[in-house]
Amino acid sequence: MIQEILGSQLGLSICIICLGLAVILTADAYCIYFERKVSAWMQDRYGPNRVGPLGLLQPLADGIKFILKEEFIPARADKILFYIAPALGVIIALVGFVILPIGGRVHWSWMPEGTTLLAQGASVDIGVLYLLAVGSLTVYGVVLGGWASNNKYAFYGAMRSAAQMLSYEVPLGLALMTLILTMGQLRLEGIVTGQIDSAWNAFLHPVAFLIMLITALAETNRAPFDLAEAEQELIGGYHTEYSSMKFAQFFLAEYTHMITASGLLTALFLGGYEVLPFSRLLAGVNGLSWLYWISTSVSPWAMVLRMAVFCGKISFFIFVMMWLRWTLVRFRFDQLMRLSWKALVPIGMAIVVVQGVLLYFGRPISWISTAAEIGILVIAAMISLLSGKPITGRQLSLVEDDEHAIRPSKTPVTV
Repeated sequence: MIQEILGSQLGLSICIICLGLAVILTADAYCIYFERKVSAWMQDRYGPNRVGPLGLLQPLADGIKFILKEEFIPARADKILFYIAPALGVIIALVGFVILPIGGRVHWSWMPEGTTLLAQGASVDIGVLYLLAVGSLTVYGVVLGGWASNNKYAFYGAMRSAAQMLSYEVPLGLALMTLILTMGQLRLEGIVTGQIDSAWNAFLHPVAFLIMLITALAETNRAPFDLAEAEQELIGGYHTEYSSMKFAQFFLAEYTHMITASGLLTALFLGGYEVLPFSRLLAGVNGLSWLYWISTSVSPWAMVLRMAVFCGKISFFIFVMMWLRWTLVRFRFDQLMRLSWKALVPIGMAIVVVQGVLLYFGRPISWISTAAEIGILVIAAMISLLSGKPITGRQLSLVEDDEHAIRPSKTPVTV
């Protein structure tokens, strides 16, 4: 029975999806634990260390706490949307991971010689477009949550999130267009294979990689782009009125989206399940042939190692996202929009033009693109430095001269 299930593409895909759901839902809980541990490490304190050994049972305690918390629904809330919004965020975030190429091809010993299966939830021709479509739907959970609460602070947070996600999807699309022009296809497994045969896209397109990383932070509402839940001015943002498990579902959706975005970055720029870059060249070095064997072998053990490598790279990106949260301060909203429309979009358009020219001359995969993108980044930095315009939050309508400046009154106030 097991051999029949694993020996068919449908059965193997269903097993991969079920395994992925179990791993992601467990990882969501422990992402909260590691978020606290990373913040404690950066702030020179202990973090969770009381519930279980090393505090490893803290996620279980948090889950019980959320389940037992009082359920609160505002009197004037749209109750249907109020219930749908947090669940919608989790469901949409979970849908994206199914096309991530985590295992490559595998051949079971009981299968006919020469036949292989794809260790992947689903293989679709429009893989990159599918992830873009699913990722763009995540804004609905946040917007519906803020709208249904009938709370002005929650609504402001939802509108911020909508504007932020729509703005950063433009440079995201430009970075992805650069990769599509390079690889000539939309299948994620094909893009991974192309990187194994040549070089990782993070080396060929470093600026596109940087844009993708920045937009991934913005699309997941992670700091320094967490304007939708800025407690200093919005109390709690779009989830202000939520409690109990509905409140927890928003954060499960955030961490699930982080995992999916990290998987996308891994597949598009870090060679997917390839252990080290240029493993094909390193295969000729004594003692390093196993690197290329892991990437290309159809052995079940090689598939397991590929999955471990892919998950390890996802963990690296999640750590980077947590690291940035406790390192960078939150942007103001005008800085957020300026970064997207005045920096990332022009740079993204420039690198698309460069890659289009290289494709026209028949050299889509070339180190010329690396030099050109670094040059574009240097030129953009020089323009920013030489423009002489300080980045400030002062309104242009405020006067600078002392004659018309508004000063506090010196008249004593009596109560």
